[in-house]
Amino acid sequence: MSDIEKLLKQAAMQIGAGGSAGFIEVCIMHPLDLVKTRLQLQATASVIKSSDPHYYNGVFDCLRKMYKYEGVTSFWKGIVPPILAETPKRAVKFVTFEQYKRFFMFGSSTPTPITFALAGLGAGITEGILVNPFEVVKVTLQSNKALASQVPSTWSVTRQIVRENGLGFKGLNKGLTATIMRNGVFNMVYFGFYHSVKGYVPEYEDPLLEFGRKVAIGFTSGVLGSCVNIPFDVAKSRIQGPQPVPGVVKYRSTTGAIVMVYREEGFRALYKGLVPKVMRLGPGGAIMLVVYDYVYHFLENKFQN
Repeated sequence: MSDIEKLLKQAAMQIGAGGSAGFIEVCIMHPLDLVKTRLQLQATASVIKSSDPHYYNGVFDCLRKMYKYEGVTSFWKGIVPPILAETPKRAVKFVTFEQYKRFFMFGSSTPTPITFALAGLGAGITEGILVNPFEVVKVTLQSNKALASQVPSTWSVTRQIVRENGLGFKGLNKGLTATIMRNGVFNMVYFGFYHSVKGYVPEYEDPLLEFGRKVAIGFTSGVLGSCVNIPFDVAKSRIQGPQPVPGVVKYRSTTGAIVMVYREEGFRALYKGLVPKVMRLGPGGAIMLVVYDYVYHFLENKFQN
């Protein structure tokens, strides 16, 4: 087998494994992503009356009120854009991670923690550029607090955004820098920690213990990545979501949004949505990496046979 054929074979396995991992993760964890977005979009209690049925005091209060006022299907509002994006997104994430990893070897015969971190950063930046239009549509749908049956379709929201603001940085690519920073920082920590620690923690011969080892490392990687990148996630939600005053753009740039939230709402506001984010990306990170590993090895065995 030539080097090109070998490279294409590996890329095909990475695409299949990455797409499978992304699809399963988003279907299971999407409700928590929605809760995270709702909490990040709302201002402090001093600005919004706590008696408002759409003001949320936490994760479970948000879930309860959404169920009461919007119906159980509201937990999956905005799921179509991430489902459409997840297969190519995760495929791009894992394929580019492997390619960036080769680039950042810096003469070493084996990858180092710096290699994994920089490869993760590069993969996250590439991923962010690809998925940002889907994120704009998703946040628009997630911020709609009408009954799920009354929420416009993904396609109609996309057409409205393009019709009113175009494809550029005011329309379908609004908040691109924030998405790049969010995804880049997350994947830098996520891949850097996972692959570095996995190399130091001995593998188990028992399949169940080995599964637990991968889940534990993946869970920790997702939690750490979530804690580090959340200020960029808050900025992204504020930029891409509905502005406080209709027709007036308050949140324009990533840095400007972070500074404004800090000045007006305090340091803790930069970590709004951290609990549902950790609840989603802790187990979600474990699900994604474990599914990727198992599907990749399954495909590898199939190709060999």
